[in-house]
Amino acid sequence: MNILFAASEAAPFIKTGGLADVAGSLPAVLAAAGHDVRVVIPLYEQIGEDWRSQMTYLTNTRVRLAWRDQYCGLFELKRDGVTYYFIDNEYYFRRWDIYGHFDDGERFAFFSRAVIQLPAMVDWPVDILHCNDWQTALVPVYLLEEKYRIPQLGGARSVFTIHNIEYQGRYDKFVLKDVCGLDESYFNEHMLAYHDDVNLMQGAIFAADAVTTVSPTYAMELQDSFWAHGLEGVVRANSYKLQGILNGIDVERNSPKGNKAIAKSFYPTRMTGKAECKAALQQMVGLTPDPEVPVIACISRLVNHKGFDLVVQALGGIMDLDVQMVVLGTGEARYEEAFRAAQGLYPGRFSAQIMYSAPLSTAIYAGADLFLMPSISEPCGLSQMIAMRYGTVPVVRETGGLKDTVIPYNKYTGEGRGFTFSRTSPEDMLWVLREAVELYRTDKKAWKALQKAGMTADFSWGASAERYLELYRQLLG
Repeated sequence: MNILFAASEAAPFIKTGGLADVAGSLPAVLAAAGHDVRVVIPLYEQIGEDWRSQMTYLTNTRVRLAWRDQYCGLFELKRDGVTYYFIDNEYYFRRWDIYGHFDDGERFAFFSRAVIQLPAMVDWPVDILHCNDWQTALVPVYLLEEKYRIPQLGGARSVFTIHNIEYQGRYDKFVLKDVCGLDESYFNEHMLAYHDDVNLMQGAIFAADAVTTVSPTYAMELQDSFWAHGLEGVVRANSYKLQGILNGIDVERNSPKGNKAIAKSFYPTRMTGKAECKAALQQMVGLTPDPEVPVIACISRLVNHKGFDLVVQALGGIMDLDVQMVVLGTGEARYEEAFRAAQGLYPGRFSAQIMYSAPLSTAIYAGADLFLMPSISEPCGLSQMIAMRYGTVPVVRETGGLKDTVIPYNKYTGEGRGFTFSRTSPEDMLWVLREAVELYRTDKKAWKALQKAGMTADFSWGASAERYLELYRQLLG
């Protein structure tokens, strides 16, 4: 199959979140299965010279966007069996950041038009056009018309993946004609019209041949108003073409075995290196060196939907468990201030690392004993899977991909991979943390079994990629 994967970001070239990890991992697995897979993203200013020096300029064209006629350059880079295309337009993509601009709607409408024109630019017939989140939501809409005008799109089927429904691409209805270049027939409740606005994600859900999201539980949650942010009716109306396919992780990169980025390598049958990683972590972040005290870790954006209200409310109770805690991340000022205050209140026991550091995050995954992830909403989540790969036992709220990946510990059978709670309650979170800490201190055999279960679980892209391929085959008959 010829598969074109369109996204607003892709690792390792440019990354702000989990979408980039998917766009940087899934295509390579699909290509390894023998398919011609190509990925297209914008050529942002933030993409460094180390990558630009490896790119080849291919061609350029003009992209019509309503009354605008814009330059569109095309660069190519081949890596891991995948062809990556970069759409060049400095007016739209030479910015101080990749998101957060007043004209983001126009910027990504241009990108979506460019994606549609790409197959003709390189004379490559597309079978599957796989789009992701609101930034590429116009691609399935444009495909409805352009597949009859562009021969290379004549047999294409579209897939739209929702990574986070909270961000929908909602704009004033004037953008329909003035920016998107679409006539008024698209402004209806079964396409782009949403409460007298234009909603790009809604349009993609209706226009795409198939809709996926990043975990089975999240696919069910999106049909409920609590999680769907107003689109629950749209999701329910299209539930016949919706399925949840769990994201994977790069299991080789996220492995403590032979990993030179951590203090000491270890693996499920030889865990002695984890103690050295713990000692190194304690020294690195200013925690009192103590091999016996359990270390609880959080690595996250410090925002409300990640459950940090629960953490702040329960912080005193957590520290009363005689534990150490390290938090890595940035976000809302109220959480940053609360964690800085906790560091002053619990010197040597609480460490607030208000930053983002990839090397430090790896050290935390490898050295911590428990990984706390109390998200209110979590479409898939990668951190809990990475933590388990490093033998760090997760404590999570049962939502989205957290529910699908963390099997709760059963003290009667010994089964499980971590600890879970269901209510958005600081008391419930504290209760399971207390259970986890007690098990850590009183039953080392059961604790090691939990670690081994997480470390040996299959979180690779293999099974997920096969589900995507099966979906593609069904669409193509």
